[in-house]
Amino acid sequence: MNRIWDELGAYAPIFVAGLLVLFPPLWSLNRHLVTLVHEAGHAIVALLTGRKLVGIRLHTDTSGLTVSRGKPRGPGMIATTAAGYLAPPLVGVLAAILLTGGQLAVLGWATLAVVAAMLLYIRNLFGAAMLILAGVILVYLDRHSPVELRQHLFLIGAWVLVLGNFRTLVEVSRNRSGRTDIDQLRWLTHIPRIFWILGMLGVTAFCGLAVWEMQGL
Repeated sequence: MNRIWDELGAYAPIFVAGLLVLFPPLWSLNRHLVTLVHEAGHAIVALLTGRKLVGIRLHTDTSGLTVSRGKPRGPGMIATTAAGYLAPPLVGVLAAILLTGGQLAVLGWATLAVVAAMLLYIRNLFGAAMLILAGVILVYLDRHSPVELRQHLFLIGAWVLVLGNFRTLVEVSRNRSGRTDIDQLRWLTHIPRIFWILGMLGVTAFCGLAVWEMQGL
C-alpha cells in the first residue's frame, strides 16, 4: 500500500478525494461525511453562542437538520447558521495542521469525541447508526491499522471536506426552494444570497490552498 502511495506521490490524496467527490456513486456515500461535519458545525456554534441545542438529524438522502432554541435573529443565530458551510473546510485545515504536526493520535481522539458528543443529541435512528458506525471505524483503525494508513485516510478525509464543500455550495446556489442555510442567512442579514455563496466559496478556496501548502504541493 505504501509503495503504491509513494509511486503516486503527494498528489494522491487530492486525486482520490476528487474521485470520491466527483464520481456520483461515490459522492452519494461520501457526502454523508460532509453533512456530518456540516451539522456538527451548526451544533457546536449554537452551544458556543449560548443557544440551546435541541437535536440533530442525519438522513439517508445525505441531508441533515440541527435544531436549536434562542433568539430568532441576531449574531448568535447568524453565526450558528453560517457555521454549517464553514465547518467542513475549516475542519479540513485543522486536520491537515494536526497531521503536519505529527498529532495523528490527537486528531483521531478528537474526531471520536465529537462523534460521541453528537450521539447525545441525535434524534433519528439512521443518524445514530451512522455515528456509531463512524465511531467503530475510528476505533478499529486506531487499534488495527498502521500509522501511515491512518495518516493517508485522514488526509483524504480533509480533502473530501474541502472539495465536497465546494460541490455542496455549487448545488445550493442552484437550489431555489428558499429553505437552505443560504436563504436563511439572506433573511437574517438582508444580504443577497449570492454574496453569502461567494463568501463561503472564498473561505473554502482559502482552506484548500492552506491544505495544499501544508502538503508541500
